[in-house]
Amino acid sequence: MLLRKSGLEMKKQILSLNERVELALMLGESHFREFKSAIEGSPKNKKPRNVKEICIDIARTLVAFANADGGELLVGVEDNFNVTGLDHTEQQIEQILKSTNVYVHKDTPLPNLTALEIFLKSKRKKIAYFSVSKGSDFIYLTSDGRCIQRRDRESIPMSAEKIKFDRNEVISREYDRQFVNNASIANLKIDLIESVAYTISSGLSVEKCLQHLNLAEFDGQNFRLRKAALLLFAHDSNKWHPRLQVRILKIDGKEIKSGKDYNIIKDEEVSGNILELIHESWELVRTHLTETKFTDARFRTQIIYPELACREALTNAIAHRDYSNEGRGIEVHIYSDKLEIVNPGGLLSSIKIEDIRELKGVHESRNSLISRVLREMGYMRELGEGMKRIFELMSSNDLTDPELYTDKNIFRITLHHRYIYSEEERLWLENFNNLTLLRDQKTVVRLGYNNHIISPKEIWDAVGIVDTDYYRQLIESLRDKGILYKSVTEQAIWKKARNEGVPRKGVPRYSIRIPDEKTIIDTKTPIDLAEYIRLFIGNIPYSITRYELENIFKRFGDVVDVYIPKDGDGRIKGFAFIEFADSSSGLKAIKESWKLKIDGRRIHINLAKPK
Repeated sequence: MLLRKSGLEMKKQILSLNERVELALMLGESHFREFKSAIEGSPKNKKPRNVKEICIDIARTLVAFANADGGELLVGVEDNFNVTGLDHTEQQIEQILKSTNVYVHKDTPLPNLTALEIFLKSKRKKIAYFSVSKGSDFIYLTSDGRCIQRRDRESIPMSAEKIKFDRNEVISREYDRQFVNNASIANLKIDLIESVAYTISSGLSVEKCLQHLNLAEFDGQNFRLRKAALLLFAHDSNKWHPRLQVRILKIDGKEIKSGKDYNIIKDEEVSGNILELIHESWELVRTHLTETKFTDARFRTQIIYPELACREALTNAIAHRDYSNEGRGIEVHIYSDKLEIVNPGGLLSSIKIEDIRELKGVHESRNSLISRVLREMGYMRELGEGMKRIFELMSSNDLTDPELYTDKNIFRITLHHRYIYSEEERLWLENFNNLTLLRDQKTVVRLGYNNHIISPKEIWDAVGIVDTDYYRQLIESLRDKGILYKSVTEQAIWKKARNEGVPRKGVPRYSIRIPDEKTIIDTKTPIDLAEYIRLFIGNIPYSITRYELENIFKRFGDVVDVYIPKDGDGRIKGFAFIEFADSSSGLKAIKESWKLKIDGRRIHINLAKPK
C-alpha cells in the first residue's frame, strides 16, 4: 500500500496524479470512477463528515471495484464534480488513507491498492485518491463480511457465488482464444486444415487459412497458435487438453444404478481433436438410434430417435462445451426410454434457457473461434438455429419436445422416445400413413379415434386455431381427402345447442373414416364452414359471467362461444373473447361498440389477434 511519500519522488507522483485527477473531474463518475463527499450538513452549515463513516464508504467502494473491473475513488469531491476537499486534521486524514487496513476483510487484501493525499493547486483543496485493480485471487469482502460489486455507477450487494460464476464465464469465453507457448504447425494434422482451407478458397495455404480463421498470428518472428487450433486439429489431443473426449454409456433401464444393481451394459469412449470427435463419436452413437422388433412374422427395424436431431445435439455439445473445465468430458447416456447428452459448462449468462425452449433463436457461442470453423465446414448452425432444427425434427416424427436443463456446471438436452400420442392413437394414425398428412391434419384425425364425433371447438382448441380462414382450409383439406364428413344434421346441432344451453360451436358434428380403395370422396354434401369471427372485448366488469356477456352480444348475431380468461387465483383479468357464427355479426358489434356500456364501463371491441 502506498501512503504519503516525500521528496522528489513524491513531487513527481503528485504531478502525474494531479493530471489524472483533473481528467477524472472532467469525465465524472462511471463504472470505473466514483466521488465521495467528505462534508455533511445543510448548505449553510457544512462540516467534516465522521471519519469512521468515510472509512466504511471507502472500503465498500474499493471492494466493489476489485470484485468488478477495478477503479478509482476520489474522496473530497461531490457528485456534481465540485471539489469541496478534506477539512480534517492530519491525524484524521491518515485514518482515511489507512481505512482499508481496518474495514476490508484481512483475508481478502485489495489488489494493487493506491492510497494518497493530493493537493489540487487549481482548487486549493486536499483530497484523498484511491485506486485498485480488477481482482482475481479472491472474492473481496468488507471487514463485516459484505460482498459488493460495481455495476455501472452503483456498488451493489452481490453473492460471492455470482461473482465467481461471472469470472469463470469470462475464463471459459476466452479459453479458445489464448495463445499456446511451444506449439507449432507440426503439432497439427495438416490434412484436416487443408480440407478446411479448400472449403474456404481453393489454393489457400495452411498458414493463411489458420490466420484467416484467427487461429494463428505471425508476430514477425514466430507463427503463434491459439488453443482453438490445437483443439480442432491437434495430432496428440491429450497433450493439449486432458478431457477432449466423448463417453457413451448404454444403460439397461431408465436410470443409472450402483452396487449390485449396476446397470451400465456398455461404456465406450472416443478421444481426439474436435473434428475427429464429431465423426467418431457419432458413429458410436448412431448404432443406438434404432431397435429391431419381431412383428408380423418378421423382424422389423424402426428408428427410435431422428438421426439428424441426435447429430445436431451431439455437434452442438462438442462446439459449445466449456473447454476451460479440463476435468470433465462430454457424456452421452442412452437409457431405455431416452437419450441424454451432457456437456461441461452451463449456458452463458447472456442466454436464457426459456428463449431456447421458445425457439426464439440465440446467436452467441462460448467458443467463438471453434464455432466459426465448424460453421465454415457446415458441421453446425448457430446455437439457437440448431436447437430449432432439433425441436422441428422431434415434432415432425411425432415425438415429444426435447427437455433442456442447465446450471452453472452443465448443459443437458434429453430426447425422449415418447410419442405425443398414446400407443392406441398411434396405431389409429397408421391407417392414414399413405395420405401423408400434415401435423394439424393428424391432430384432427386423432380426435376422431374410437368413433368420437368432433366439435368445431375441439378442433380450434387442439390445433390452436385463431384464424377462421385457416379453420376453413383445414376442414376442406380433410374433406377432400375423403376422411372427414359431417355425421350430424344441422337441425340436430341447433336443437342440442338450444336444449343444453351450449354454444353451437361446441356441439359435435364431424366424424373420421379410415381411407380405403373404395372410399368415394363426397364434395357435394354441404359441410359446416361457417365464418367464425373472434372478437377481443376489453374493460369488462370483474363480476360479469359468461352467460351475461352472451346475452349482451347476441343482439348482433349468433354467439357460438364466450371465453373469459382468469388469473391463477380465479379472478377475471378484465377482458374476454367472443365468437360469432358469421363475420357480419362480429363486424356489426365492432361498428356499434361506441354506444355499448356494461355497468357504466365503456367496452373496447376489436378483432382478436393471433397469439
